[in-house]
Amino acid sequence: MVWLPDPDALRGKVAVVAGATRGAGRGFAAALGEAGATVICTGRSSVTGPGGSDYDRPETIEETAELVTRLGGTGMAFQVDHLDSDQVHRLADRIRGEHGRIDILINDIWGAERLKGGPADWNTPVWKHRLDDGLRILRLGLDTHLITSHHLLPLLIEEPGGLLVEVTDGTTEFNASSYRISVFYDLVKTAVNRLAFSQGHELQPFGATAVALTPGWLRSEMMLDNFGVGEENWREALAPHRGDGLPTAPAGFAQSESPRYVGRAAAALAADPERHRWNQRSVSSAQLAREYGFTDIDGRQPDCWHVP
Repeated sequence: MVWLPDPDALRGKVAVVAGATRGAGRGFAAALGEAGATVICTGRSSVTGPGGSDYDRPETIEETAELVTRLGGTGMAFQVDHLDSDQVHRLADRIRGEHGRIDILINDIWGAERLKGGPADWNTPVWKHRLDDGLRILRLGLDTHLITSHHLLPLLIEEPGGLLVEVTDGTTEFNASSYRISVFYDLVKTAVNRLAFSQGHELQPFGATAVALTPGWLRSEMMLDNFGVGEENWREALAPHRGDGLPTAPAGFAQSESPRYVGRAAAALAADPERHRWNQRSVSSAQLAREYGFTDIDGRQPDCWHVP
């Protein structure tokens, strides 16, 4: 039987997806939309201009908001640079005036994919890494989350039951024993897990929940472009001896997931009346798929973290 989302599971809920332009952020917004939520999509890339984006990419927050609405929710696009405290403060004021509260906050801001570099750049020691690039990674991956929480969490605790999802790469358990790409990248992705833990401690007296959530190998727009495929034919990237100089994806790509999969993980958490049992936990999209029974858009439950 094909799994289908409940189109009313989050009807009447107000969600903010910080960093909703592309990748996992767009997946979160889409999955919340297919569950009926009102989704405020923020990011720097807009039809009005790049807004300081580190990427030269075509995706915009308006496209994400339109997708939310097509899927059954209500999508809204607000251009925000989450490194700019004043901009996030104005976002909070606008949400308070228009909605009065936030039920779900997805802290998915990143923007350092190009600074992270490709495999040839990985494992560069800290003393050889470009310091400005490394510090920019920290700013994009950590400062943005702290600034966003500072301004938006007061709206999340207006009523009991709020959910904060801190998005990272790798669970606490995996990252504790695995070096991740560079000192700077490793520090960011490890720290975001801890950020969910510490914020969960602070939110608990208000009846709110904080969870760290990681996707697996994500088929983002940038990842698909790297392999010269689209979502409809992504498996072709696994074929050996591809033509036109296209790279062959490693075998692990077979367990990759669309952005909607991790989005559905967050939607399942938000719809669970007992979600507080996950407070301060670090989980993956695959773990929550097994718990709640949802699937990716192709009906699978991929798990790139599982090692047989």
